[in-house]
Amino acid sequence: MSTTTQAAVVESAGAPFTVGEVELDALRPDEILVRMVAAGLCHTDLGVASGGLPFPLPGVLGHEGAGVVEEVGSGVRSLVPGDQVLLSFSSCGTCAPCRDGHPAYCDVWLPANLIGGARMDGTSPVRRKGESIGGHFFGQSSFSRLAVVDERSAVRVGPEADLSLLAPLGCGVQTGVGAVWNVLAPRPGSSVVVLGAGAVGLSAVMAARLTPATRIIAVDRVPERLDLARELGATDVVDAGQVDNLTAALTELTGGADGVVETTGNPGVLRQGIDALAARGTAVVVGAPPFGTEVAVDVNAMLPGKRITGLTLGDAETRTLIPALARLVADGRMPLERLVRHYSFEEIQTAVADMVSGAAVKPVLTF
Repeated sequence: MSTTTQAAVVESAGAPFTVGEVELDALRPDEILVRMVAAGLCHTDLGVASGGLPFPLPGVLGHEGAGVVEEVGSGVRSLVPGDQVLLSFSSCGTCAPCRDGHPAYCDVWLPANLIGGARMDGTSPVRRKGESIGGHFFGQSSFSRLAVVDERSAVRVGPEADLSLLAPLGCGVQTGVGAVWNVLAPRPGSSVVVLGAGAVGLSAVMAARLTPATRIIAVDRVPERLDLARELGATDVVDAGQVDNLTAALTELTGGADGVVETTGNPGVLRQGIDALAARGTAVVVGAPPFGTEVAVDVNAMLPGKRITGLTLGDAETRTLIPALARLVADGRMPLERLVRHYSFEEIQTAVADMVSGAAVKPVLTF
C-alpha cells in the first residue's frame, strides 16, 4: 500500500525546490520507512538540481537524512520501528569492494546512489499523481517528510543522539574526515593542507586536529571561513585571493606538504595543490567538477613518489565510522555545531540561497 507525504521536488535542471505531495511505494523486503527529523543540504544536491549530473528530473533529492524508523520490510533484521537512524549512501553488500570493507567503491555505486534515480530494478519508490519521478537518491531521497530507504543506507544511533545536529555526518562530514583518517593517515609531525573551507574542508580540519599532524593549513577566499578554520584546528590559513602563487605560498609554509585535501572541485586549485606536495606526498581529490573535467600534471614532478587519489564518501564503512563521529560530536571533540545552521523544511530555497552565497556553511533542514 502506498503512502502519501510531502517532498521537495526539482522539476527540471535549474528549477527551484518546491514542496508538494508525493506518493511512496510499498516497502520492499530490504527497505525501511523513515520519518525525517532533519536533512543536511549538500553541494551535490545543488549540482544535481542544476543539471550538472545526469539524475532524472523531476525528482526528489537529499542524502544526509536523519530520522526515526516507522516501518521495516520483511527482510530487515538490523533495525526495528522506533530506532533513530542517520542515513548515508547505499551499496550492494556483495561485490568485492563491499566485502572488503569499502562500500563507497561498490560496483553499482553510481546507479544505486547518484545518477540512477531508481532502485536497481529500475523502479522508483516515489510517484506523483501516479507517475514515477526520480527518487532513491543515495538510497534515501531524504528531502521528504517520509522516505523509503535502503536498509544499507541507514545507521542506527542511540535515542540520545541529536538528529538535527548529526544529519550531515552521512555525507559531508564523513567525506572530509575520511580523507584525513582513511587516506592521509597523518604521521607525527605531518603537514595537512585543506583546499576549501566549506563543510567538507572544515570537517577535514577537525579530523586533522585529532591526529599527530602538527601543521594544518586551510585555504579559502572568504576571511570568515578562514577564521572559523583557525578556531576548529587550523594552525595556519591562506587567503587564496591575497596570494599571487598558491603553490609557492603552501611550499613556503610546509617545505612541501605531506597531504593535500582538495574540496573545491576547481581543477586549477587541484593542480596547485599537487604541485605543493612533498616527495611521497598524497593529494586526495574530493571536490567533484562536471563529468569529463581533466587536470594536467607535471609527470616528472610525480616521480619522487607523489600520489593523487580520488575519494568517494571518505572511503567510509558507515556503520563503523558514523557512530564514532556521533560520539566525538557528543563529547565535544568535534564541534559540528559550529558549521550547522537550521532551516525549516519549507525554507529549503532560503537554505539553498544561503549555501550558494556562503552565508551558511552547512544548512540543515528540520521537519
